[in-house]
Amino acid sequence: MFDRAQLMKGTLEGCILLIIGRETTYGYEIMERLIQYGFCGIREGTIYPLLVRLEKKNLITSEYRVSPLGPSRKYYHLTDSGRKTAEEFAEAWKAVSSAVERILVEEE
Repeated sequence: MFDRAQLMKGTLEGCILLIIGRETTYGYEIMERLIQYGFCGIREGTIYPLLVRLEKKNLITSEYRVSPLGPSRKYYHLTDSGRKTAEEFAEAWKAVSSAVERILVEEE
């Protein structure tokens, strides 16, 4: 049986870096974007530990900002190291997805 969760787990960190790299954003918005892009079953309990891990790796930094809709939100943005890692992830993903696509086409 294929473990889809394991595949998603392996790509989420890179995808989160790419999302944050587009604009400074907060955790719930990151989760919503991932869902919009097709990552089904994403929950806050998945996203926030990843954000903590990325911050500990010095790939992202955070700051609290006042929210017009309630309590302050923790906004994330990339560090220089995070930007480089996001670029490396994008390149690696393109190569891997291209290889898998070639295999899938041959199966048809």
